[in-house]
Amino acid sequence: MPRPTGNVRLKAARVAAGFNSQQDLADALTEHAKGMGIRGLSVGVRQVRRWESDNPPWPQPDCQRVLVHLLGQNMEALGFTPPWGSEGQDASAVRRNVITGTATPGLAIGRARASVMTQPASVGADFAAVTRAHRRLYWSVAPSQLHPAVVAHATLGCGLLPETSDTTRRTLAAALAETYLLAGRIEFFDFSEPAAAHDTLVLALQAAGEADDPLLGSAIIAHMAFVPGWAGDQDGARERMIAARTYARRAPASAEFLAWLDAVEAECETRCGDTRTALHLIAHAEDILENGNEHASPPWMDWFSPARLAAFKGNTQLLAGHLPQARSALLQSLGAMTPGEEKQRTVVYADLAAVEAASGKAQAACEYVGKALDQLALTWYATGMDRVREVRRALTPHQHESCVRALDDRLYDWATTLSVLRR
Repeated sequence: MPRPTGNVRLKAARVAAGFNSQQDLADALTEHAKGMGIRGLSVGVRQVRRWESDNPPWPQPDCQRVLVHLLGQNMEALGFTPPWGSEGQDASAVRRNVITGTATPGLAIGRARASVMTQPASVGADFAAVTRAHRRLYWSVAPSQLHPAVVAHATLGCGLLPETSDTTRRTLAAALAETYLLAGRIEFFDFSEPAAAHDTLVLALQAAGEADDPLLGSAIIAHMAFVPGWAGDQDGARERMIAARTYARRAPASAEFLAWLDAVEAECETRCGDTRTALHLIAHAEDILENGNEHASPPWMDWFSPARLAAFKGNTQLLAGHLPQARSALLQSLGAMTPGEEKQRTVVYADLAAVEAASGKAQAACEYVGKALDQLALTWYATGMDRVREVRRALTPHQHESCVRALDDRLYDWATTLSVLRR
C-alpha cells in the first residue's frame, strides 16, 4: 500500500476550513491578507500546490502570517519544516514536547523521517485495541470521565507515530484518527463545544491522511459539517459535505455509510431551515438502505442504523410542521432501538415531546420530557438536554398548567438547574 503523497497536514487543514480546492485556498489567502492589512500579497494556485507537495518550501513571512491566521495552526502543524533545522529533533524530544504541551499534537504527525524507528510492529494493534475499547465505552461512560482518557490516548499516539513506519504506522495513524474523531464527537455532541470539536477534528483528519484512509477521512469531514450546519451556515455545511462525498468515492463505501452521509446533510439542511431538501435527502437515504450494496460498514461506524435514520426523519418532519408523520417516524425509531442507544433514546423522547407540544397536548409532552430526563439522569447527553430545553420553551403557553409546573419542579432542581441554564 503506497504512502500518501504530499503535505497531508496542510491538505487536511485546508479541507477542514472549507476550502475544497487549492484555488479556493489561494483566493482566500489573497483576500484574507487584505483584511490583515498586508498589501500587495497575491497567492496563486501554483504556490499552494508547492506547499502541498512532498517537500513544501518554507513560506515567506507575510504568507506565514496569513496561513496561520486563516487556518488557525502554526507552521509546523501545517506540515512545514523551518529552514533552521527542526528536522534534527529526535523522536524522544517530539514525544516529550507533545506530552508536556510545548508543541501542538499535530506537530508529531508526519515526522517519521526525523525519527528513529524504535517501536515493535505490535504497537499499532495494541494502540488500536485501546481505541476500540474507548469506542464501546462511549455509549455507557459519562463523557466527563471518558474524554480525558481519550485525549490522553491521542497524545500517546502522537508520540508513538514518529517511531513507526510502513504498515504499523498506517495502523497506528488510523487508530489515532478514530481517537481524535471520538474526542471531537464528545466535544460537539456531549459538551456542546463546537469550536473545540472543530480543532480536534482537524487533527483527526490529519491522522486519517497519514493512514491514507479516505473513508475515515470522509466520516471526519462529515462530522465537521455539523459545526457550520448547526450554526445555520448552509454554505459552510454544504462545502464540507461535498468534500465528504468526494472522499467516500475513493473507497468502497457501504450502503449504510452512504445513507449516513445523506442523513448528516439532511440534519444540516434542517438546521439551516431547508426542510424540503432535507426530506428529499432522507428519502434517498431510505432507498439506499433498502437496496443495499456488497460493501460492509467499517467497525468504527457504530453511530448509525435504520432506527437513527428514522429519528433524523422524525426531527425534520417535526420542524417542517408534519406532526402526524413526525410522531409515526419517531415512534418507529423508538421501537427499533437496541440496548446501547440510550443517548439517542433521550433525543427521540424529547422530539416526541415537541410533537405533542406543537399539537397542543401539554400533558403528553410533559410525560415524554419526563422520560427524557429519566434517561439523562442515567446517561448525560448535552444534545438531549438541548432538545428538552426547546420543548420547555414550546410549552410556555401552558406554563400555568399543573403538568408543566410539575415538570419545572423537576427541571429546576439542584441536580439539573446548572445544566439547563448554562447556555
